[in-house]
Amino acid sequence: MNLLLLPWLEIAVAIPLLFALPVAFVRDKLVALRCCSVGCALAFGASFLAWLAQTTGSSSGTGPILRVDELSAPLLPVIALLHLLMAVTTSKWKAESFGATRYLLSLSLRLAAFACCEPWLLVGLSVACAAPSYFDLRHAKKPTTVYLLHMIPFAALLIGGWALVTNGDTEIGAILLILAVLIRSGVFPAHVWILDLIENGSFSSAVLMVTPMLGVYIAVRLAVPVAPPWLLTAVTLISLTTAVYSSGMAIVQTDTRRFFGHLFVSFSSLVLVGLEVHTRLSVTGALALWFSIMVSAGGLTVVLRAVEARHGRLSLKSFHGLYDRSPMLAIGFLMTGLACVGFPGTLGFVSAELLIDGTLESNLWIGIVIIVVSGLNGIAVMRAYWALFTGLRQVGTTELPVTWPERLAILALAVVIFGGGLFPQPGMTSRYGASQVVVGTLSPEH
Repeated sequence: MNLLLLPWLEIAVAIPLLFALPVAFVRDKLVALRCCSVGCALAFGASFLAWLAQTTGSSSGTGPILRVDELSAPLLPVIALLHLLMAVTTSKWKAESFGATRYLLSLSLRLAAFACCEPWLLVGLSVACAAPSYFDLRHAKKPTTVYLLHMIPFAALLIGGWALVTNGDTEIGAILLILAVLIRSGVFPAHVWILDLIENGSFSSAVLMVTPMLGVYIAVRLAVPVAPPWLLTAVTLISLTTAVYSSGMAIVQTDTRRFFGHLFVSFSSLVLVGLEVHTRLSVTGALALWFSIMVSAGGLTVVLRAVEARHGRLSLKSFHGLYDRSPMLAIGFLMTGLACVGFPGTLGFVSAELLIDGTLESNLWIGIVIIVVSGLNGIAVMRAYWALFTGLRQVGTTELPVTWPERLAILALAVVIFGGGLFPQPGMTSRYGASQVVVGTLSPEH
């Protein structure tokens, strides 16, 4: 019997749901955390097999509701992997505040949303994916006003936009869908909710909410196929402006979380730029950058959470000299940070090159701006590295060695980042196939 013929996608979505119910009744929070980690590991295994079945042609990947295709196949195991890494690297003294049930439910919702092939169901799942972060803020007794002021309009615009599209009013519907995408993607001035969530909420839950870039997925599946060319041009300009603004803000931030928030917004905006330029090369680069940023930004979060667990939230105004105390965390920060900005040999290098070449082919000035943004983001990453890990070592502080789950997490990220950078052909072939799907959905007037 060929195991790849099993419905691994449905299994991956169902596993977190099956674990969420019994975990809710576990009183020992540390046991609940470990059960959550097991559920995430099994979901990762099932989603990886679903991707493998689609890649090898062992399964068509199609179903009545869920589907694995060229676009979603590699995204699903990365989403599950990031949830797994965040869970296993959560320290035991943070187990009391770790909402295992919400965590598992959010994983199931995200996997279902990124594998959904029914438009109305995708709309519903996209709205539902916003709920866990709201309850995380409530649980932490943090203000939810900013979050609700963005997520409620996002839900209304998404539902109303698709309703208009299905009723034949395509242009107005496309405008509403694009507005929903811009809010969900944190494009200026709607980037405020991402910064607020990362700063006030659980760092892991906040990053898992934004890192998969559900707004980009909504754009590809629903908005871009029906949007007129002038609207895509407007989105390109707005996204490019956001990328420049956020990269500049990342350089001057004094808080590590706000630095990460601006850095992520800058890169997610570049993904939108590549998609809206809609040449095959730029779309391929944007899709590859999407995958790369999910891995590298998620990995950067693992490192920053480990630093916070030992030293609290550090300021970037001064040098903390943490390299001597945690050299592996320093290496992990540099590895994931440089992968974000497309350093040669990393997963992001070929992605950035394809995006720049594709945009230069379409518009010289857009390509030049993307190069400038990449340079500014590189400066921001190195400035944060110097502030956190270089300088005089503080004497008399307690040594907190890196735990074995953190070591394994950094090693797994290194394998993906350098493996994809040194052997990029399989990944680029997959992203080129996905770009054909995306470009093929465009209307003839594009």
